[in-house]
Amino acid sequence: MYRGSHSTQFADRTDAGRQLGERVREENIGADVVLAIPRGGLPLGRAVADALGVPLDVVIAKKIGAPGNPEFAIGAVAADGSIWLNDDVIQRQGISREYVAREREQKAAEARQKAERYRNGPPPELAGKRVLVVDDGVATGATVRACIERVRSEQPARIVLAVPVGSPRTIAELERMVDDAVVLETPPDFHAVGQYYRDFTQVTDEEAIEYLDAG
Repeated sequence: MYRGSHSTQFADRTDAGRQLGERVREENIGADVVLAIPRGGLPLGRAVADALGVPLDVVIAKKIGAPGNPEFAIGAVAADGSIWLNDDVIQRQGISREYVAREREQKAAEARQKAERYRNGPPPELAGKRVLVVDDGVATGATVRACIERVRSEQPARIVLAVPVGSPRTIAELERMVDDAVVLETPPDFHAVGQYYRDFTQVTDEEAIEYLDAG
C-alpha cells in the first residue's frame, strides 16, 4: 500500500494520471480493467489504463445532499443502487429515512442515465477481475465509497484505489474498504483537491466521453 506524504502540485489531470500510472506500475499492481469516476477521473483513468495496457470504463455514483444544502454530502449512490451513507451525520441532523430513500432512487436514476450516455454497450464484467478505481482526488470520499460498494457487489478478485491526492483521514478510511491503494500525496494540511492542481478546469461530459472512447 503506497501512500506519499509530501505536497506536490500537478500540472493538470493528465499529468497526475501519468504520474499515477507510473507509480502503479512501479508497485507491480496488476489490473484487468480501470474504472474511472466521471468526470474528473477520466483524464487520469485514460493515462493509467494506457500505462497498464488494459481497458478503461466508468463507475458512476451521485452524491446525496442534505435537505436544503445539496452541496453537503450525506452519502452517495451508484447506478445500481449501491449506497454509502454517513449515518452519524444523518442521525445528528435528524434526516428522515423517507428523504434518504427518495434521494437514493432519484440519484441512482441520474447515475444510470449518465452511464448510458457515456458508454456504448453493456458495462464490463467484473466478477473475478482485478479492478483499479481511479479518481482525480479525494476530499470527503462520499462518491468514491459508493463506487467501491458498486464494484464490490460484483465480486471482483481484487479492488485497488488509485488517486493522486487525498485527505489523510479519508484515505485511511478508504484503505479499509479496498485490497490495496496507491495515493501519491496525503498532505497534512489538505483542504480541497483543486489546490493540488495548477489547472483544475472542469471536465465536460463531451471531453470525458472522448477520454473513454480513446482506447
